[in-house]
Amino acid sequence: MATTKDEGMSAAPEQRNPRGSTLSERDQRILEFERQWWRHAGAKEEAIAREFDLSSARYYQLLNAVIDSPGAVRADPMLVKRLQRARDARTQARATRALRSSGPGGSSSRISSEETND
Repeated sequence: MATTKDEGMSAAPEQRNPRGSTLSERDQRILEFERQWWRHAGAKEEAIAREFDLSSARYYQLLNAVIDSPGAVRADPMLVKRLQRARDARTQARATRALRSSGPGGSSSRISSEETND
């Protein structure tokens, strides 16, 4: 009996969805999950583990790759653009925090109340 390699990996067969985009079954499931994850009981991380048998970190790596694919944009442009905007906002917030903490003198650049009372 012949076996297929890595049936659960990204080599999942691609299918055309009703909107004409080509996404793997897993990628379609990821988009569907993002569309409806709030319907799952419990925390999102628990739902990710239950639905995909993946760590949260791996799931988000896959999600980022999916939302950067043209097929995902064709499949659900509003959802994908929303997810991209949310990712970009998180990236910007992280960069802003990093910039603030690594400014001239780092966290020691703040003047303590003892120094202002001279």
